[in-house]
Amino acid sequence: MTVESTIDDMARAARNAAHKLGRVSSRQKNAALRAIAGGLKTQADFIQSENQKDLMRAEEMGLSSAMIDRLTVTTATIDAMIAGIEEIVHLDDPVGTLSATWIRPNGLRVARMRIPLGVVGIIYESRPNVTIDAAALCLKAGNAVILRGGSEAFYSNQALASIIRSGLENSGLPDKAAQVVPVREREAVFALLNQEAYIDLIIPRGGEGLIRSVVEHSKIPVLKHYKGVCHIYVDEDADLDMAQNICLNAKVQRPGVCNAMETLLVHRSVAEEFLPVMAERFAEAGVELRGCEATCRIVPDAHKAQESDWLAEYLDLILSVKVVDDMDEALAHIAVYSSNHSEAIVTRDYARAQRFVREADSSVVLVNASTRFNDGGQLGLGAEIGISTSKLHAFGPMGVEELTTSKFVVFGSGQIRE
Repeated sequence: MTVESTIDDMARAARNAAHKLGRVSSRQKNAALRAIAGGLKTQADFIQSENQKDLMRAEEMGLSSAMIDRLTVTTATIDAMIAGIEEIVHLDDPVGTLSATWIRPNGLRVARMRIPLGVVGIIYESRPNVTIDAAALCLKAGNAVILRGGSEAFYSNQALASIIRSGLENSGLPDKAAQVVPVREREAVFALLNQEAYIDLIIPRGGEGLIRSVVEHSKIPVLKHYKGVCHIYVDEDADLDMAQNICLNAKVQRPGVCNAMETLLVHRSVAEEFLPVMAERFAEAGVELRGCEATCRIVPDAHKAQESDWLAEYLDLILSVKVVDDMDEALAHIAVYSSNHSEAIVTRDYARAQRFVREADSSVVLVNASTRFNDGGQLGLGAEIGISTSKLHAFGPMGVEELTTSKFVVFGSGQIRE
């Protein structure tokens, strides 16, 4: 079979599976999810052996350490996949729920009902855990899903696909409800993006280049997340010890992910006290600083920042630092350079915290907490399908409810329109 015919068959099968899945009870969906979790536990050695094939190939290809980190499946990774599924099992099922009911003057009762999106296509790079997270979330929301992972994770994803398929079959659900594209060829991506007759939404997860390519070529609506240029603003009334811990965590704990801090903004009145100590802690962690003129004066080891640095998603141990006169300047900087992903303020001033929450126009805004919390699991969604930085159809981490839409339902007692 050609790549195009393979994808076409998968899309048709996914549409048929979606029709059946939309009528499945929560109990049946949860049973399938538990079966998948059980398969992950019993097949852990198999998953890791297949992952080793991908890691060996990644080394030969000279992939970056950040990419290899995303690709690696450890025992802890598998445990996290299982825990994520268990969280999703315990989430309320949004499908079929009614909300916002109102009565019209003629007695009609109008409501909104949550329904599945239908068929979701997900295109992603590296992280094999996305295969499990995405399949579990889509299944819980009643959607069929086609998953196209990166070629660098081919063996890992095929191993996970076999576990998902077995879990579905053993639970009496259609095995085509969650499919992983079984070919490496790049043509598979373009073939998937042409399946507008069968696929309702495309969600790309990966670097900015991948996402822009998907948007350019897709005939299907795309949920966008170009990059994570995340800021933390240390206010004049911040607890500076707290600010140090938050900033270190946001940059260093895992620098190669989209919710890591990329730019630090510091109020001028605390910069002389805060930046030297913060810079020392960053230096111990191997972070390179690129700062404005005031930053370079306070921290002589910092490199002079260029205009491109304020726009950069480094995904590495590099940080841009700017000293600002006040919150107005901090918010103005964020408005120009933010990717609408995550912004945080460290302050003890309630009014400024509330203003920052209102005016920072990003999918998650935090007060006195690390940007690393912009994550579906951390925010109680069980897991996430991705983080949307566009406002349609969702904004921020997409969990089960964000993978549904709503339709109007109307209950009458014989009313006719005059």
